[in-house]
Amino acid sequence: MRKTLIGTVRGNSIELAGDAKLPEGQEIEVTVEFDHPADSTKVLPPGEGIRRAFGSWADDAEELDAFLEWNRASRKLERRDSAE
Repeated sequence: MRKTLIGTVRGNSIELAGDAKLPEGQEIEVTVEFDHPADSTKVLPPGEGIRRAFGSWADDAEELDAFLEWNRASRKLERRDSAE
C-alpha cells in the first residue's frame, strides 16, 4: 500500500498533519521530499542565488541600476527639503 502524508519535522520525529489512520506498531517505510528545502548547504549553480534574490530584475541589470540611482537621488532631495 502507498499513501502520501504531510508532516512537520520535530527533532527526530515527524508530526503528521491530520489523522494518518495507521495502526499502532505498524512498520512503515519513509521517503522524504521537501517542498521548500531548509538545507542551507544546498549548492546552487553559479548566478542562481542572485537571480532568485532580484526576481524580475535579474535579467535587466541596467534597469535596476537606473532605479537605484533614481531612488538615491530622490532621497537626497527629501533630506534637503526637510532640513530647510
